[in-house]
Amino acid sequence: MSRKHSREKAFQVLFQIDINKDAKHEDLFRVLDEDLSIFSTQIIKGVMEYKEELDTLIEQNLEHWSINRIGAVEKTLLRIAAYEMRYVDDTPDKVAVNEAVELAKRFHDEQSGKFINGVLSKIMSS
Repeated sequence: MSRKHSREKAFQVLFQIDINKDAKHEDLFRVLDEDLSIFSTQIIKGVMEYKEELDTLIEQNLEHWSINRIGAVEKTLLRIAAYEMRYVDDTPDKVAVNEAVELAKRFHDEQSGKFINGVLSKIMSS
């Protein structure tokens, strides 16, 4: 499975976890686990482990927004990209940004991609 496809799978799992607050994370993860690559699993576990730190980093780079006002698609993609930028050494920051923007365009819209690009560009330069 390509890293691009692995990111998409990780996004789908993390998005479900974010919008299904009452569901047990372990159950959602286990159901989808057999279709996940090692890289997908690394992203999911990493984002879940560092969620508070990632949210703080994202919020520090938002202008006139709070993390709570961001939609679930954007929030999930920002977390994934921020995780890769901070904790995955073999992913160049520009790749993490580009992949998040492309997924935003695919799963939401062009404006979402622009928003994510702006936030991640600020994180990249911080």
